[in-house]
Amino acid sequence: MSKKSARTPLVTSGYETSIVRTVIAALIVVAGIAWIAVYINFAKDAAEFVSFPGADRPANPLPWMADLERWNLLIGFVLIFLGLTVAAHKLTPLGRGRGVVIGMLGCFLIGLVWIVLFYFIGQNDNVPLMKDLGQFNLVVGIGFMAVGFTYATKWE
Repeated sequence: MSKKSARTPLVTSGYETSIVRTVIAALIVVAGIAWIAVYINFAKDAAEFVSFPGADRPANPLPWMADLERWNLLIGFVLIFLGLTVAAHKLTPLGRGRGVVIGMLGCFLIGLVWIVLFYFIGQNDNVPLMKDLGQFNLVVGIGFMAVGFTYATKWE
């Protein structure tokens, strides 16, 4: 019987990292964040425009996005949750080993912090995203926790 070579890499989960899947997961999360940021900063003013006598409608660079109104927030958060769920696969670094624990606890904590912050400062007009979501902030927090359970099912 021969000894194992010291050069043989240890593979704890039996899966090799898929760079493509990891990049796709990251791009989906970034797309969700960008979608929400573009809506809040550019299209929201035109979507909430109330006509006053003599008032000019604000310039709208994205009329199709303004027509979706609050649905833009749903689209953005669904993209974020989808990207995090794709990252929970065993072919990504967050989907195996310590990454599962980091992803699971991270999503649980983000969800918990989101809900706590909503109760403390969400009604304040200085926090635009939380003010726009209203009571749907609870859905966002629970959504992050649900993604955390997706990671928990991958834990070995």
